Order: sequence, then structure tokens, then C-alpha cells
Amino acid sequence: MGQAVCVQIGLADVPALERGVSLLGSGGGGDTVTATALLRGRLAAGHRTALTPVGELSGDARVVPIGVIGATAVFAEKLPSGAEFRAALAAIERWTGHRADALVSIEVGGLNGVVPLVVGGQLGLPVVDADLSGRGVPRLDQLSVAAAGKGLTPVVLAEPGGQVLVLAEGTSIEVERTARAFLAGSGGWAVLALAPIPASELPECAIPGTMSAALSLGRQALSADAEELAAATGGRVLGLGRVVEVSRRPGPGEHGRAGFARGSATVRDHRTQSLLRLEMENEYLFAMRDGEPVASTPDVLAVLDHRTGVPVLCDVIRRGVEVAVLQLPAAGFWTDPRRLQVLAPRAYGIDCDPVLLEVRR
Repeated sequence: MGQAVCVQIGLADVPALERGVSLLGSGGGGDTVTATALLRGRLAAGHRTALTPVGELSGDARVVPIGVIGATAVFAEKLPSGAEFRAALAAIERWTGHRADALVSIEVGGLNGVVPLVVGGQLGLPVVDADLSGRGVPRLDQLSVAAAGKGLTPVVLAEPGGQVLVLAEGTSIEVERTARAFLAGSGGWAVLALAPIPASELPECAIPGTMSAALSLGRQALSADAEELAAATGGRVLGLGRVVEVSRRPGPGEHGRAGFARGSATVRDHRTQSLLRLEMENEYLFAMRDGEPVASTPDVLAVLDHRTGVPVLCDVIRRGVEVAVLQLPAAGFWTDPRRLQVLAPRAYGIDCDPVLLEVRR
């Protein structure tokens, strides 16, 4: 096997990167249009952007996980100035006493699959070809570092109004709750930075290769139809048809706190006339065909506009749209029995065992 090399990202690669991270968002992760516009701007101005393999870093290099959390629709309306990322990085460096040598995305699915490339260029830091999710995830306590037992604290949140919050201690669930309360009282979104991780520890608590894999997935998606894409990725097409019903409702809360919005979308499959129902929260989580479970998280469930191939997000899916529904294999990190339950249906209040693809990449 050849040694991994840095992957250069040019203007011509941006459409594929955007399509790949959108697919891995599993219907969530936020709109990538704004993030890719920022990346295009940097590349058009002559700045170089690359993905650095974990193995190219020295073992003691410190890698800071970074990303945007909160209401991504507000992110598009209230663009970052760049100061938020600098403030978050400076705060985590001061608190931990370690300088950042590189950055890694907290989530490859959605806009956080693109934003770190912009930030790395602005801050003069390499971006590691890895992330802490392998797909789209809704909660901080579901990041791979938490699933691997490292915990999240210390955590820094920097919002566009200038507030910077440091969470020094707390369980991963407590960090998630506190972060959501902070977002509700600030600008709706914030930059999150976690403590620097030695590069030698990344393979155990992150998911290597996911950024370049998103780029490759996007290239395949741009040159193939749904059936071809499923075959090329070890996935399968769950349904081809029209969305006939969409319902939305408040999600279940915990300890008196509101939950994420929940809902379902039903597709009538043109091939069999069966009904494919997708349960969704921030992402598509679970699929049933005529009442029988057929697919679930942590596999990626993607809904594509049948005409354009563009992924349809949970918050914009509507009746009447012709779609293809795909099931794509989860990263091996999440199919490990030690971590499977972190993203399994019951983690979202769906009382069913995981229904995963048998073929793995």
C-alpha cells in the first residue's frame, strides 16, 4: 500500500467536495452553499488548500478539532468575520497551554466538511484528512472523541457577537446541554474548538481519511445516477419515487428541555408502489418499507432530487418532489460494537435495532 499524500483542493474540486459532504450529512449538517462560496473566494484569490494525512504529522503535533455548531440557516444570514475562529483557537490554546499545529473538522457531513479548509488557510494551519463524525451528527456527545471515551472538555465556544465561553469540566451530555443554552442566548451559531489532540492519538478517537473520501464520493455522485452511485459505494437504492407526505412535530425533550424537531417523509416507490417512510430529526435516521424496518443510522440515508441529483435536506423536503433514496455504508468506527449504540436508532428515541448494509467499504 502506498504512503498517503496531501490532497490538493482546487477550484475544479469544489463542486465534488460540496456534493460529497452534502451526501454525508444524511439530510443534515447545514447548507453548504455559503461555506463553499467562502472556499471558492479563497481559491480564486490564489490561496492553496490541501488535506494532510494523519500519518504526515509528527506524533506529538497538536491537532485542534474545530467547526460551527447551532442554527446553520442563521450562519448563512450572518456570515462569520473570521474573528470567531481566531478567538476560539486562541482561547483553547491559552486554556490548555498547547499551540495548535493543525486543524481537524468536527464533522465531515455538511458545512463543517468545508469550513475548516477556509479557516486553515486564514490561520496558516494545515487541515488534517479526518474528522470526528464520519457523517452528519446532531449532538456534541455523539462526536467520536466522546464515543472513544476521551470526553469533550475543555471546550471553547465563540459566537459572532464577541462572547467566548470556556467549559472547563463536565460530561459530554452536560457540554451538549450547556452549548445549546449558550446558542439560544447568543447569535444562534458559534465556533466550537476542542482541546488539541496529539496526532499519534487521532487514529483512536477520530475517523481518518473522511475528507478525501467525501471528495471522492462527490466525484462519483456528479458522474453517476442513483443506481450507479449505490453500486460504486457499496450502498443501495431504497426507493425511487414521489414524496407523498411530510409531517413535522416537536421532538422528545429530556429533563424538561426541548428536543430537536422531529418528522417523517413518505415516498411512494414507482417501481413497486410500496411506501417508504423516513423518520428524521436533524438527519434522516430510519427507513421503513410498508411498515418493515429496512435501513437506519449509523448508515447514511440520503435523499436526492431525482432530476438534479442534489441532496435534499430534512428541513426543505416537501410533497411532490421526485427523489431517489439511498443507503450508504457507515464508517467502520461506528459499526464497531463498542460504539454502535452512540448512533443507533435508540440513541434518537426510536425503539429498533440498527438495520445496516452487509457490504462494507
